[in-house]
Amino acid sequence: MKKIMTIALLSILTLSGCSALEEVHSSLEYADHATEYVNTVKEFANEVPALSQDAVTNGEARANLEKELELMKTEIEEFNAMEPPQIAEGIHEKIVSSNQQLSDGIELYLNNIENGQIDPKALEDSEIMNSIDTITGLAKQIEELGN
Repeated sequence: MKKIMTIALLSILTLSGCSALEEVHSSLEYADHATEYVNTVKEFANEVPALSQDAVTNGEARANLEKELELMKTEIEEFNAMEPPQIAEGIHEKIVSSNQQLSDGIELYLNNIENGQIDPKALEDSEIMNSIDTITGLAKQIEELGN
């Protein structure tokens, strides 16, 4: 009987240890993906204003701008579809909320482009850049998940 109790206790400890280890692994994996996403958002923020400026007079730049905006929408959808570990649910919700605003801003800007209204100043003042600031501001919290 003592052997059975010992084996049962060891099994429970092993299983709960695996669960904790899996949670740590999931948190680290999520932090890596979220960091990559934030870096993608930063890169987007650095490239799009110049593309928008060039798109005013250059058809090729306009096509590149539209392509970058569409690619960012895809990145947003992929990130939003991620299943965060329990410890990262709060930060994931914040990013998803900001992503919705970013996606809405991108859609509005794409509609403006289709209507021939390319205004680099409007881009800088848009929900796009405000949302990007919010998302990149969460980088420190994401980094803390990995620690």
